[in-house]
Amino acid sequence: MLRLAAIGGLLLAGIIAPAAALGTYTFTRAADDIMSLPLTLPDSSNPQTSRVLAADGQLIAYFFEENRQDVPLEQIAPVMQDAILAIEDHRFYEHGALDVEGTIRALVNNSATGSTQGGSTITQQLVKMTLLQQAGTDEEKQAATEETIARKVRELRLAIDMEQEFSKDEILQQYLNIAYFGDGAYGIYSAASHYFSVTPDQLTAQQAAMLAGLVKNPVGFDPNVYPEKALQRRNTVLAVMGQQGKLSEKESTDLQATDLGLNVTEYPNGCVTSSAAFSCDYVTQYLLQEPALGNTVDERREMLKRGGLTIKSNIDLNMQGAINAAVADHVAPTDSAIGAMALVEPGTGKVRGVAQSRPMGTDRGAGQSYINFAVSKPFTESNGFQAGSTFKMFTLAAALEQGLPVSTGFNSPARMTIPPGTYFDCQDRGTSKFDVRNSTTSGYTNMYTGMRLSVNTYFAQLEAKVGLCPTVTMARSMGITVPENQEVPSFTLGVTDTSVLDMAAAYATAASGGLYCKPQPVSEIVGPDGEPVKTYQPECTRVLTEEVSAQINDITRGLQEPGGFGYSRGTGLSVPSAAKTGTTTSAKAVWYVGYTPELAAAAMIAGADADGVPIALRGGNAAGSSVAGPMWADAMHVIDDFLSPIEFARPPQGRPSNPAPPQPTQAPAAPPADPAAPPPAP
Repeated sequence: MLRLAAIGGLLLAGIIAPAAALGTYTFTRAADDIMSLPLTLPDSSNPQTSRVLAADGQLIAYFFEENRQDVPLEQIAPVMQDAILAIEDHRFYEHGALDVEGTIRALVNNSATGSTQGGSTITQQLVKMTLLQQAGTDEEKQAATEETIARKVRELRLAIDMEQEFSKDEILQQYLNIAYFGDGAYGIYSAASHYFSVTPDQLTAQQAAMLAGLVKNPVGFDPNVYPEKALQRRNTVLAVMGQQGKLSEKESTDLQATDLGLNVTEYPNGCVTSSAAFSCDYVTQYLLQEPALGNTVDERREMLKRGGLTIKSNIDLNMQGAINAAVADHVAPTDSAIGAMALVEPGTGKVRGVAQSRPMGTDRGAGQSYINFAVSKPFTESNGFQAGSTFKMFTLAAALEQGLPVSTGFNSPARMTIPPGTYFDCQDRGTSKFDVRNSTTSGYTNMYTGMRLSVNTYFAQLEAKVGLCPTVTMARSMGITVPENQEVPSFTLGVTDTSVLDMAAAYATAASGGLYCKPQPVSEIVGPDGEPVKTYQPECTRVLTEEVSAQINDITRGLQEPGGFGYSRGTGLSVPSAAKTGTTTSAKAVWYVGYTPELAAAAMIAGADADGVPIALRGGNAAGSSVAGPMWADAMHVIDDFLSPIEFARPPQGRPSNPAPPQPTQAPAAPPADPAAPPPAP
């Protein structure tokens, strides 16, 4: 070791410092410095770029710490290998870790001119690049780059070990994969893709020469910033290749007369510029909860940015484009409202897309936000919005599951006060009185007419008959998070905050024939070696019988048929469909949740300030059918071209007639009430 330090110190002192400075170092000092440094190279792979793909394989986004994708040497054009060796180390295959001939030549030139010409081999450069890449602190980065004899000799020692452990081809392969080529391109694959939009095996001689010339000074020779310097440097490489016989003299001369021929492809990092920005964000947040990627969120984020993963998502970009356009057409980014939509496939839970009206970004003045208002916690900071009468579906489902016939009817007056003790929460505690009033129609109604006309007093009575806790439990079984303090009589009118994603998944339960499936934005995670890291299977639970589901579908399709609230607003589709509207008190949010046997889609427009805090929609008298319905329809009229004309299963009970009996059937007492707030609307 002392001998290595002494010899290396003598040679390298002449390389890195003018001859006049050589006397400031001693061989003993060099040896001491070397002995204090670690003499093993950490075993660590290059950071790799991860990709998020749509369901059909189209790219959605890249994630990277360094934009890099390693490739084997056989996938790198031979002319690229020739170019890098010509300008950096043309005797690479002839010498060991130290090129004595090159080192002596550099030493002589330095002594004669007072310059600091380098004599590092490809292997020595690779060691330096590796140490710098693996430096985790500022001190480690300084130690990897400082001009000292100790560092140079340490690099030589590591280079000797590397030459003993790896073949020349393996070293050259790693060098080309780790080298920085400027403008965010790490490794030859990213460099070829970025500057010329080709793969490394497609590189031509002039392209290879430009890339080889960048390694020495990727900033100073950046062709996007200094095209003239880049051209001169490229021509220098071409000239050297001609002199060394890598190219004929004529070919070298002819190529030097060509321009750079750039064909730049940008590689944006993250979701911001993606055409599916918030679907991408949802995928990201979903993966940060995935134990297969690490034990902590930080480890999973690191894996996503460095692991070279291929994330195969369930996002359908055709459907995504439809909801993007619909949301943008109905709600402007700077409106005091948020428009959002979500698409879920019944029977699998595959999320086909989420969208919102506020673009991703930090410019609040332009309405931008990083909060994803289309999904629920833990995948967002948003608390969600009240869903209004769309929650009546849970009461309907609970009633049918208990065996109540669709003819179950009540006299449903314009307003009611239902006394304390009528409802009991899931802790078997009685609740306070319930003041409820209609905003549509009144009179005797059954399940069909009550749902189709969204009669509040009907559903208040149906919830009382079914039980508050069974109604809440039904919602929870369909993926709705219900805090204990919201187990209240008005639950059936949608006082609980939720998201369009959760509502789409809930309504997909009926569409699927009774299976609730957890929303899944990802189908598979594949590692850089092509092997699966995690493959997702549908996580489904039977919540409803097929017969109950068929009955719900037959009831809710009335909204999409002539005479229904939605149909009159143009929501009818070319395939069988069903839906329910929702409007909250004071019209702070309006909803339209509709579905076909193949797709459930939830649309919401909610009043919100710049931070997403709910406020009343402008005018305060909006309704789900007239405001959210058209947005839903605009998206679904495009999407239904991709759907099949599948019919819903026939219900076990037909649609009942609706005579008005003189007395209500088991209705609670209905003394008049005068609630302070206006009623929820359909």
